Order: sequence, then C-alpha cells, then structure tokens
Amino acid sequence: MKQYSPSCDQNKDPILKIITPLLVNKKSVLEVGSGTGQHSVYFANALAHLSWQASDQAMYLPSVNAWIKEAQLSNMPKALELDVTGNWPDTIYEAIFSANTVHIMSWKIVLEFFKSASSALANNGLFMLYGPFNYNGQYTSESNANFDVWLAQQNPQSAIRDFEALNELAKQFDLKLIEDFEMPANNRILVWKKT
Repeated sequence: MKQYSPSCDQNKDPILKIITPLLVNKKSVLEVGSGTGQHSVYFANALAHLSWQASDQAMYLPSVNAWIKEAQLSNMPKALELDVTGNWPDTIYEAIFSANTVHIMSWKIVLEFFKSASSALANNGLFMLYGPFNYNGQYTSESNANFDVWLAQQNPQSAIRDFEALNELAKQFDLKLIEDFEMPANNRILVWKKT
C-alpha cells in the first residue's frame, strides 16, 4: 500500500532547507497533494514544533496514511481527503505547502486552488508552492520544455505554469509574493503571504 517516489527522496532535503526558516514561528501546515506521503512524514519529523496535516484525493490516501501510520509522529494526524475544487477543511492554517501540483491541474482548477488556499490561510499565513515554472513565457531549461510536452501528452490541460500568471492570480486572492527560491533540477519554491 505504501508507495515510493525516487524524486521525493532527491528533493526532500533542498525543500526542507528552504521551508524550515519560513515555518519556525508557525504552528500548523496543510500540505495539499501529499502524493506518496514521503514528503509529509519527512517534513513533519524534522519540524516537530508544528502540526503537519497531509491531504490528497481519495485514491492517494492509502499510501499517505501508510507512511503516517509507520512514522507514528505525534504532530501528524491521519491524512484528509481533499479535492481542491471541493470542500476544504474548516480549520484555518498558518501555512499551506504544495509540491508538483499546479502543472498537473487545469488552469480552472489552479484558480480554485488559489482561491480556496487563501480562504484557508490565517492572516500573514504562507502559501509555499514547489515545482517547475516558466518566466516571461519561456522555459528555464530544455528538460522543463521536454517535461511540458510529456505533460500535454498525458492531459492537454496540464502544463508548466507561468510565474507571472500565478502571481497575478495570487494578488486576486490577497496573496503577496515574498520569496522566489531557485531549487535543484530547474524547480523553484514560490512563497506568498496572506495580507
């Protein structure tokens, strides 16, 4: 039942290095799109001062919860079922983290994601988004260009998103960009603050 992703192992330490200082004064994080569950337990274990709430669509929860059950961390409850276009938990979080999700979603779903994420964030809460992004309509690498072709073959509505379009969307929902971190393998972490 427990799934494994090699890329999660490759990027977990670089991501943790960036998010640790951002979350030093936070008490709660909602992770949207927890995937296998590897990131969730790794980050929750390293950031024991906060509650890390994993979530994903129903089909992914068996793996996420298998990782959580094995880890037995006091700061990590069972994962929530969450479709970003559906009902979100009533809880207000101090931070939201999501990795490698917006390029899989259609643009309409990305819009719903940003809208709901803003509503679920406390004032001054952080929205941290990891993944590949284009800048000025251009790919940042040949590998990202090839990845975008592959995404379109899987689903014509999937695509590497333009940073500028995401940032404009964020502004509509009271999210102000505070950081844009360069990451290994042509990825970034974008960080918005709820204003």
